[in-house]
Amino acid sequence: MHKLEFNYAPEVREALATGRPVVALESTIISHGMPYPQNVKTAREVEDVIRSHGVTPATIGILEGVVCIGMTPEELETFGRLGPKCHKVSRRDLAFVLAARANGATTVAGTMLLAHP
Repeated sequence: MHKLEFNYAPEVREALATGRPVVALESTIISHGMPYPQNVKTAREVEDVIRSHGVTPATIGILEGVVCIGMTPEELETFGRLGPKCHKVSRRDLAFVLAARANGATTVAGTMLLAHP
């Protein structure tokens, strides 16, 4: 049986442990909305704006079947380079992508589901 794996970025883990606000961000805009490297640059800018307001960003996506709640700079770069090679993951697609240990970009619906495991 496949165990569901969640990987919390250190920044997100710390914010959750200390009760600071966290905002979940969908990731299809990165993979399917813009070409590389503009997608990564924009994602980083959005995360920086969120941080400037005292909130921790948690971009949610799936890398090799592992749910990432927040991404390190390296994970975000990997995700951006993959682009449309990532599956577009809504609620209905989640089981397949996780079982296949594939890469997936979450839609708003997929993000909402994973943000509250």
